[in-house]
Amino acid sequence: MSPVAHVAGAERVERAWAVLDGVLDPEVPALSLRDLGIVRDVVLAGDEAGTMEVVLTPTYSGCPATEAIEQSVLEAIDAAGLGPVQVRLQRAPAWTTDWISDEGRRKLREYGIAPPGHLAPDGARPLRFVGLRREPLACPRCGSTQTEQLSAFGSTACKSLHRCIACREPFEHFKPI
Repeated sequence: MSPVAHVAGAERVERAWAVLDGVLDPEVPALSLRDLGIVRDVVLAGDEAGTMEVVLTPTYSGCPATEAIEQSVLEAIDAAGLGPVQVRLQRAPAWTTDWISDEGRRKLREYGIAPPGHLAPDGARPLRFVGLRREPLACPRCGSTQTEQLSAFGSTACKSLHRCIACREPFEHFKPI
């Protein structure tokens, strides 16, 4: 008998989702992996061992934090007594900042990072061959839209560095992709 047989399948999956709410992104620790939208699914594999599979979509294929994220997921699920567990990376469809939850966008703002805008309201991802038209970027500290970009790159490749002209504070912006 599997060591997890005492926990019903649906309850086990539900508990796993709750555990993943507490697993923080290593590059932006204000967000959980669920807030970020990289946890795509949690399913039972249907094998004799009762293996649970957590499906992740990295923010981009070369993300240096992917291995750390996988390890954090495995450790959190095991620590909650919900194992055995494995992680499967699913790179298609590609992750988009539209997958960041509203709660995640709020947390980014509170953390001092301007959240990305939505690329497409209906979830469609238009193909563009020219730069995106940028809406005025609001400062996450004072809310002013009088801001300027200082650098296309911030502390990680997925963020850019900006400054608020009104309050003079620097801040990062999570790039929309």
